[in-house]
Amino acid sequence: MALSVHDPRAPFVLDVHELGRRPGSMRRVSRDVPAVADLGLGGVVGVPEGTAIRLELRLEAVMEGVLVSGTARASFTGECARCLDPIGGDIVVDVQELYAYPENEPGPEAGEGDLLVIDDNIDLEQPVRDAVVLALPSAPVCREECPGLCSVCGARLADDPSHQHDITDPRWAALAELLADDTNESGSRGAGPTEEM
Repeated sequence: MALSVHDPRAPFVLDVHELGRRPGSMRRVSRDVPAVADLGLGGVVGVPEGTAIRLELRLEAVMEGVLVSGTARASFTGECARCLDPIGGDIVVDVQELYAYPENEPGPEAGEGDLLVIDDNIDLEQPVRDAVVLALPSAPVCREECPGLCSVCGARLADDPSHQHDITDPRWAALAELLADDTNESGSRGAGPTEEM
C-alpha cells in the first residue's frame, strides 16, 4: 500500500505526530465532523451530507502503529420500507482501526487493504463510513407493526385497517368469465322482442 499524505485540515484527519512512536502513549479526541456524501444504503436510509457525526476516540501508540478505538454517533433519515413514511433515528457504532507505520506496511503476500498507513496524520473517513453503513437498518420501518401499503391500490393500511378489495382468485378467473358470459347470453335471449300471434 502506498503511503499517502493527508490534508490536516480535512475533517476526518487527525494529527498523531505528538504520540511520537512511543508505545503506550495515548490521547483522547472528541469532535464533531460533517457527514460525507452518499453515507447510506442506496437512497433508502442514510446520514444526510453535512450532518454532524460525533466522534469519541482513543488514539494509542503501539509497536506497529497507532490503534484508534472509540465510537461514532450519527443521526439518520430515510423512508419506511413498508409505508414509505419518513423516518429517522440515531445510531452509535464502534470504530476500531490500526494505522501502521510505513515500515510496517504489509507486503504483497498480505494483500491490499490489510492496514492503513500513517504519515503524521491518520484519515478516519473510510473506517467511520464502513462502520456507519453496516449499522444502518437495511429495511427500516416506522414501527414494528406497520401494516404498509395496499398491494392493489397503494393506500396506507394504517389509515384504514379494514381496507380490502374483492379479488377473484386467479385460478377461478376463467370460470368466472364463463359464468359472466353465460349470464349475459341468457339475459340477452330473455330480453328479446316477442312476436304476437
